[in-house]
Amino acid sequence: MFAKVLIANRGEIALRVARTCRELGIRTVAVYSTVDADSAVVRFADEAVCIGPPAVKRSYLNIPAVIEAALSTGADAIHPGYGFLSEDPDFAEVCEKNGITFIGPPGDLMGPLGDKAEARAIMARAGLPVLPGSDALATLGEAREAAERVGFPLIIKPVVGGGGRGMAVVDNPEDFTLAYQQARANAQAVFGDGRVYLERYVEAARHIEVQVLCDTYGNGVHLGERNCSVQRRHQKLLEESPALGLPVELTEQMCELSAQAARSIGYVGAGTLEFLVDSGGEFYFMEINSRIQVEHPVTEMVTGIDLVREQIRVAAGEPLRITQRDVQRRGVSIECRINAEDPARGFVPTPGPLHTLVLPGGPFTRVDTHGYQGWSVGPDYDSLLAKVVVWAPDRDQAVARMSRALHETLVEGPGVRTTGPFLQEVLAHPRFLDAKYSVLLVEQMLARTESA
Repeated sequence: MFAKVLIANRGEIALRVARTCRELGIRTVAVYSTVDADSAVVRFADEAVCIGPPAVKRSYLNIPAVIEAALSTGADAIHPGYGFLSEDPDFAEVCEKNGITFIGPPGDLMGPLGDKAEARAIMARAGLPVLPGSDALATLGEAREAAERVGFPLIIKPVVGGGGRGMAVVDNPEDFTLAYQQARANAQAVFGDGRVYLERYVEAARHIEVQVLCDTYGNGVHLGERNCSVQRRHQKLLEESPALGLPVELTEQMCELSAQAARSIGYVGAGTLEFLVDSGGEFYFMEINSRIQVEHPVTEMVTGIDLVREQIRVAAGEPLRITQRDVQRRGVSIECRINAEDPARGFVPTPGPLHTLVLPGGPFTRVDTHGYQGWSVGPDYDSLLAKVVVWAPDRDQAVARMSRALHETLVEGPGVRTTGPFLQEVLAHPRFLDAKYSVLLVEQMLARTESA
């Protein structure tokens, strides 16, 4: 097992990783930018190293600075969390060259999987169904030909990156050229790679994802599915497990195929395969995220398995301790993302000092957060303030428990607003309550509000 792990991230995921390391008896090193000097993980970790100014390219994405921090503190492994360097094969390779274990898949596998167009082809060969689409597109002419072949509506997606950013739905050929050019420009600006690809757009789909765990000995299991369909502009707001409202046979098939596919490509570590399920009950692979995800707590709540702990164990060369038969899912878990955003103003970020921060407690209620009263939500990074997660024996109780937990949550400060009240509306919406909602739910709610 590792003696010391450097956590190459910030926010709630950095604290989450540090906590599991502490339970495993592993010392931790936090890295931070100058504006994160008072962050919770800096105080919690055994050591902390400042790696640069607020701009992420000069701090959290600064590979030489992160590696230097690891070497100078004697860290023998790096946990990247999610985002930032978590899916950067070059970073994994640099770690290896410096004798530091990257807690994640090997770089030579992460590279192809991080290219979402190539990942589609890999997973199709592994037996997963994929939507009609294209490879990465090099020219406008090539893109137009691909669009005619795929058909409308279609969606333009960045080849790299994640978090639902940079995607564009195009309903007809007349709008395609401008949308394609804007998508390339956005991808270049956000991810530093302007390549995009096309995929047929499935309207009113459900976004379902499957958690997998694999070791270096060819063992691999799935830990069930999550329903991540409550989204705004492809940004998730609420997740739940299991995905009730879908045929059990469908989700079982999706999960079993995911585990088989992960094993067949030699995947190592924690990963998530994302799917769309259409109104006819067909499912299609979208992409694989080769890292821990924001929504991993709902899977932990229904399986009782600490995913970060298993990530670390597998990276240390230990075999999986569980077989598929050992994975027993129980009850229902829901996670709500409390973002410092104002839904009434298009979910614009609302940075500012937290004069009051009251987080929920009570039975089967978990809060993952890096915020504390007196701390300020800065303008430099994402607006995720806390994840409120509940568990209950059935969905009705889980919904009621989450509603109670959100009601307890109090965040106050000059100019600070949160997504909490909007999530209360989601929980009370008839389509959510009957578990038959699609990715259109939030946009439909907002459209009614604007027309009222």
